[in-house]
Amino acid sequence: MTDQTGQTRPLWWRAAGTAAVVVAALTATVTPSVAAPAETPPASAPAAAAADVDYDTWQRDCRTVMDAALPYLKERIADTRPGEKQAIVLDIDNTSLETDFGFSYPQPANRPVLEAAQYAQEHGVALFFVTARPGIIEAPTEWNLAHAGYESSGLYVRGFLDLFKDVAVYKTEQRAEIESKGYTIIANIGNSATDLSGGHAERTFKLPDYDGQLS
Repeated sequence: MTDQTGQTRPLWWRAAGTAAVVVAALTATVTPSVAAPAETPPASAPAAAAADVDYDTWQRDCRTVMDAALPYLKERIADTRPGEKQAIVLDIDNTSLETDFGFSYPQPANRPVLEAAQYAQEHGVALFFVTARPGIIEAPTEWNLAHAGYESSGLYVRGFLDLFKDVAVYKTEQRAEIESKGYTIIANIGNSATDLSGGHAERTFKLPDYDGQLS
């Protein structure tokens, strides 16, 4: 996908060689084998035809979702139980960072998501990032998140054996691992059904991917 200026992938992405191919394949939307928990259906953006989507449309749709997420987060954070360690799990591509619009490195934060994440982290909530990106670009991804304004408590990238797993299954396993460390995942935010299916979160919030047009 190119931006409105006709630019291609950023130099850092192309310089990764075969890693760029892996990243493109691994961050593609995969149809999940299970649906999001019925008791907490994800808040999502209104549908839009892929041909009609531009950056402003995407940002407006992201804002719609996060305008629903932020009041919930404020209320849930205020209701922290004694001894409870709260956490939010976020996808990266076209969720935490702007990946498919205006290719550059470092990639900028997706502003509506960053604002909600910053409110949470300022109130003691841990931010965990679970991505289909491969481990070969873990270091630049971690740096990019910090540069964009996120205070990460943990970044989960795909190891070699994870490459053979369904993305939805892999991401569910990482959330279960976060819970095993004593965290309560109060929200899970992503732009693909594979980011959100499988449970292990009190609420899910789905950003637009326009039928898989965004990674």
